[in-house]
Amino acid sequence: MKQFSNLISAIEITNKTNAKIEALVDYFKTAPDKDKLWLIALFTGKRPSRPVKTTLMKQWCIEITKLPEWLFLESYSTVGDLGETLALLLPEPNHQLDLSLSEWMSQLKQLKPKTEDEKKIFVLNAWSGLQQQERLIFNKLIGGSFRIGVSKKTLVNALSKLTGIDANQLMHSIIGNWDIDSISFDDLINGSHINYDNSKPYPFCLAYALEKEIKELGDPNDWIVEQKWDGIRGQIVKRNSEIYIWSRGEDLVTQQFPELVDAFSKFEDDFVIDGEILAMKDNAILLFNDLQKRLNRKNVTKKLLEDVPVGFYGYDLLEFNSEDLRDKPMAERRTILENLFVAIPFTERLQLSFIVDFKNWADLYKIRENSRALNSEGLMLKQKASSYHTGRKKGDWWKWKVDPLTIDVVMIYAQKGSGRRSSKYTDYTFAVKKDDGLVTVAKAYSGLTDKEITEISKWVNKNAIEKFGPVRTVKPELVFEIAFEGIALSNRHKSGVALRFPRIARWRKDKPASEIDTIETVKQLITAP
Repeated sequence: MKQFSNLISAIEITNKTNAKIEALVDYFKTAPDKDKLWLIALFTGKRPSRPVKTTLMKQWCIEITKLPEWLFLESYSTVGDLGETLALLLPEPNHQLDLSLSEWMSQLKQLKPKTEDEKKIFVLNAWSGLQQQERLIFNKLIGGSFRIGVSKKTLVNALSKLTGIDANQLMHSIIGNWDIDSISFDDLINGSHINYDNSKPYPFCLAYALEKEIKELGDPNDWIVEQKWDGIRGQIVKRNSEIYIWSRGEDLVTQQFPELVDAFSKFEDDFVIDGEILAMKDNAILLFNDLQKRLNRKNVTKKLLEDVPVGFYGYDLLEFNSEDLRDKPMAERRTILENLFVAIPFTERLQLSFIVDFKNWADLYKIRENSRALNSEGLMLKQKASSYHTGRKKGDWWKWKVDPLTIDVVMIYAQKGSGRRSSKYTDYTFAVKKDDGLVTVAKAYSGLTDKEITEISKWVNKNAIEKFGPVRTVKPELVFEIAFEGIALSNRHKSGVALRFPRIARWRKDKPASEIDTIETVKQLITAP
């Protein structure tokens, strides 16, 4: 545990990705194989189910420290993390436990079916045998989400640097189906449990936001223009009768979209197609809010398949019958893709992205502004002569999004941030008018300067009304303009609406709270083009 604890400390003191990668590489070089496997499992969401309720851990801590509950809650609200609060409040250890990460995880797995008394004995013994940082890690392992600022991509890049194995292959290996008790570290990273040759994707070609006047792009005839759909970018890989679906985040999401697997299985050829996974019903594109209901599901029920069917809009063809097409011009790749789709019977599930018909650049302004009526984010501009390059390259592909929607809201809750922002209130909840009161519409934590955050934090300290753990209810006086990409009706939110990517556009010091938007005016944006 001490070695794992040192790794976590090294990761938490830096926000530089390369430093995190170096710390991970050092750990992988020296840790036992079983500990390496557990690290990979924890960082990729494969941790066992929680064996002890956090309410019990809080209760036991109060008993040990003899603190009044109000003081414990005050400490928790200041720290903002239960595992860290427990580690800080508990007394110094009176003995030393020296178990490896894998030994701790094995004992935690065995703890799940035991009685509450047995769990208490185990946890208290661990608390009294671990130093503060190790105790914090133990609390995170046993009672909460294991989030410490390491993405799957960072983990994979560390493994790739250590082993020299292709990052995409490693990603497929570690997120695939594997059992920690029946696989070795070497077998896992070498992909002995997968057939990577059949599933290997390509790095995605990405676009920059348009940063010039559109007429500066030259001859309109040199460009292909498509709608920019608001879904999940994905690659469909079909080789040797096997089908794999990769997200742009380098996640293998095949099991989440069985109807796409079924639809692509009707093709005879092999290929790798780049496109967009969208919620689609009755030949209409649904909102991203609908698609979210299908994401990260281990089991896709029949009802979910019926309620939120998905489809795929094909953008580009990267490989065809084992031939890499990425260096061919965009226009040529598009022609081969069109011929591929012509070869199969029409299906609503699989469609080509349609090419926007325009004669001159001026025509595109109106088409772009009408994008929201199609549930589109704007337009994609792709040079016909462009190759399918890796990552972003200025000049070939541009995204020209519609301007964000905006509303004026009042802040009603504030919460301190984490890490370097833990001393200031950086996370805010906003509301609009509803009848004679207010109703929350969004949370946001980006868009303000450090100076503004400091000013708001001082104001919150003076104007807090109530405390709910780390959250402060404040006087509804500060007005902000928030921007967002889209809006949809939602039964999951008290306001009845859900905003897409809300962020703070500006602090409206010039506007009183009496002039904020109403929920009625907010809902009118749903049908606005």
